[in-house]
Amino acid sequence: MDARLRHGRASLAVSFFVQGVVFALLVTRIPALQDRYGISDALLPVFLAAVPVLAGVGSVCTEQLVKRVRPSVVLRCVQPVVCLALVGAGAGNALWQCAVALALFGLTVGGLDASMNMLGVSLQHAYGRSIMLGFHAAYSLGGIAGASLAWVGAHWHLSLAALYGPTVVVLIPVAVVAGRWFVDQQLDGPAKGVGEGAGGSVGFRLLLPFCLVMAFAYIGDSTVSNWSAKYLQDTLHSSEQLATVPYNVYMVTTLLGRAVGDLGVRRFGAIAVVRFGALVAAGGFVVVAAAPGAWVGMVGFTVLGLGLCVIVPQTFAAAGRHAYDRRGPSVSDAAIARLNVFNYVGFLVGSPLVGAIGDAWNYRGAMLVPMALVLATLLYARSFAVKPDRYGVGHERARAVDVG
Repeated sequence: MDARLRHGRASLAVSFFVQGVVFALLVTRIPALQDRYGISDALLPVFLAAVPVLAGVGSVCTEQLVKRVRPSVVLRCVQPVVCLALVGAGAGNALWQCAVALALFGLTVGGLDASMNMLGVSLQHAYGRSIMLGFHAAYSLGGIAGASLAWVGAHWHLSLAALYGPTVVVLIPVAVVAGRWFVDQQLDGPAKGVGEGAGGSVGFRLLLPFCLVMAFAYIGDSTVSNWSAKYLQDTLHSSEQLATVPYNVYMVTTLLGRAVGDLGVRRFGAIAVVRFGALVAAGGFVVVAAAPGAWVGMVGFTVLGLGLCVIVPQTFAAAGRHAYDRRGPSVSDAAIARLNVFNYVGFLVGSPLVGAIGDAWNYRGAMLVPMALVLATLLYARSFAVKPDRYGVGHERARAVDVG
């Protein structure tokens, strides 16, 4: 059993890494996709919004699907499809082909994100201590690798097909082989009452604080990914080359924060880590908004990565843990699928919200909006509490299955 858990943890980390690579390859090459298919500036936001909307649909469908099959089966099936959808997006010639590929990517990435986090939560439950941040650290590492590959492709003027094809040829076998060792909780039958009666109360009252925190965190994250370059160049008057640096630095500090975050949860508890992350992230936004120049602005974005990086993994872990303790593993999986939708809500809301405020007022003021939303996480920090017999400060379970 110990070896099985250890192999399951390593294989799931590989899956998170692969997803990080694929997603970074898509989002960092959006200008190239726009040029390849002749997508107008007016039409591009429609394409970009459709992906998270369909991902939300995919996450909801996964909630129903895991009542019948294990999350590990879903993950093994959808991850290769996500990789193939990436190739399809880069290899087509007509606009409709791009639309179909991105639609397929959105639907399957929703199922992928949901099932990965379901397995992560169930493995953390089996370990009896915090390991969730480590999986998201693997995702961040994959994001750095994918962004680096995208830079190589742009530097050498590779076509999207030439960039995506060989990468996916490597990633799909890696994902398929890793999937042989996935470990998920035993299904205890359908999640009785989910969406009605007592199950409905779990879906709303228990999940609402976590849904809000998830959305707030991703509004902050989308602000960095969509507006950091423009903010440095237009507001802080940096060079075009320097303006590309903040997101890369943000990804590196996100990786570093997640790499050590589980140790912080074990030592200080989830509530303290979430509060600390929210305060650090809010401080980063303050520095960005008040920065007199580009280098100070980059310091702010660096601090942001250290703060925001801990919130999302802990939100998944806490929601799944509470649902598991109250209703069992099936309801835990359903809770993760529902919560995952607010990942995409944050992306959909964050970028246009900051853009609208920036255009109507100024972008320094716009940075204070995600700051306020991240600070609102403090209002819900108590929801991350664990039972006395669970992991946290001085409350780790006996280490009978504590491996790795």
